[in-house]
Amino acid sequence: MKLAETNRMKQRGWRMPLLAGLAFSVCLHSGLLGAQVSSYGDKETGQNTGDQLPTVLQKVGVEQHLNQQLPMNAAFIDDTGKQVTLGNYFGKHPAIVSMVYYNCPMLCSEELDGLTGALEMVKLIPGKDFEVVIISIDPTETPALAAKKKEFYLKRYGHPETAAGWHFLTGQTPAIDAVSSAIGFGYVKVPGLDGRLSQFAHASSIELVTTSGKVAQYYLGVEYSPKDVLLGLIDASGNKIGSPVANILTYCYHYDPTTNKHSLIVARVVQFGGMVTMAGLGGFIFLMFRRDLKLGRDHDLTRDTTDKG
Repeated sequence: MKLAETNRMKQRGWRMPLLAGLAFSVCLHSGLLGAQVSSYGDKETGQNTGDQLPTVLQKVGVEQHLNQQLPMNAAFIDDTGKQVTLGNYFGKHPAIVSMVYYNCPMLCSEELDGLTGALEMVKLIPGKDFEVVIISIDPTETPALAAKKKEFYLKRYGHPETAAGWHFLTGQTPAIDAVSSAIGFGYVKVPGLDGRLSQFAHASSIELVTTSGKVAQYYLGVEYSPKDVLLGLIDASGNKIGSPVANILTYCYHYDPTTNKHSLIVARVVQFGGMVTMAGLGGFIFLMFRRDLKLGRDHDLTRDTTDKG
């Protein structure tokens, strides 16, 4: 009897940490679903029917144009007020390109936070090994605003000596659209709180670009794996083109500070994958507990028979 009880405890001993880990995974996916789709009290999805995006977002998204040449002659103004072309940042190093706007009330800051956090753990140096090129999609934004954003993120990055590798650009619509078209970055101007077209609906992504200025890899969303970014930069430095990634998009659309709500923050992010994972893990946990119960009943029957004998 003691031997049977010992074996049973051993079986449960290895299984319980596994089950605890799986249960944590289920909770994590539930948290992702809640964070990305449902609300914390300050978020709500935009009006849509079934699986359809709101009309305003039909032209918003990221089409992956791998191996597409960026327009090297596109003219911008950098954060010092100097006139530059996109080609100024290519030829020697690969680059990380991000299209945002500096007055974005929500998603752009999350994207730049995610990029900066990833780069903190990438053992490569901006300006020496690669360039960071941030392009505003708002033609009304100024170099002074770009300089302010650069100062903020350079301080967060914690390496002021890499300032020469960070470039926050502003420009006019033809140059902005030339770059966004090459990348496949769709955005739409939408009314702000004052009724004027002062905000933008857009998706979130960063692109890795080769030393020759061709799109090598896309990373979608607002959080980026440092390992993936590192490997992507290494490949891009050798002018290698990556593969398409799953087109899971994070959207930004109209923030209203008077109600502290976003009419559309995120649409269908990890929803299907999370539900499948939860179902699979739940089924596995159910089968394991069912097996434990069966082993317990068998053990009790054996013990009763032994005691009676």
